[in-house]
Amino acid sequence: SDDARLAARLTDVGPADTVVDVGCGPGVAARHAARLGATVVGVDPAPVMLRVARLPRRRGDIGYLEGTAESLPVPDGAASVLWSLSTVHHWADLAAGLAEVRRVLKAGAPFLVLFSNRMFPTKAVRVWQSLYDGQRAKLIEAYFHAAGGYAEPVFTDASPQTGITDPLYAVCARKL
Repeated sequence: SDDARLAARLTDVGPADTVVDVGCGPGVAARHAARLGATVVGVDPAPVMLRVARLPRRRGDIGYLEGTAESLPVPDGAASVLWSLSTVHHWADLAAGLAEVRRVLKAGAPFLVLFSNRMFPTKAVRVWQSLYDGQRAKLIEAYFHAAGGYAEPVFTDASPQTGITDPLYAVCARKL
């Protein structure tokens, strides 16, 4: 998908990386990272999504585990890249999730949050629904600051410049 390609480009994923995909869903971004040579762990709270993710033939080294952002089933310092692609609005506790992400990241490793204005209102946390796109980016940046242990977050407007399409935004910060 375009989101997976963008995430891989913004985090410079390569064969030496271990990528943790939080909220991996059907595994599209996980498979893309594996095609780039990375070792990948896809994490999702929904067993049905993990079953779907496991359906295609495995390419590269991909493991899928049940878990949430707030309780990642991954060892300390295991990830050289961690991303949440269009899923952070589902996190029950953003502060706890960022602390858990920090635990799993290696020093200097990036955590990328990719989001648009697409969401399932019945599943998105209330604060996310009440904000506009720019405010959502500021919210993520504020949580990075509050969590501590991250370098200054970088905001990117990655919206396609052609045609009528959804906006697409990225906020990325590296673990100190």
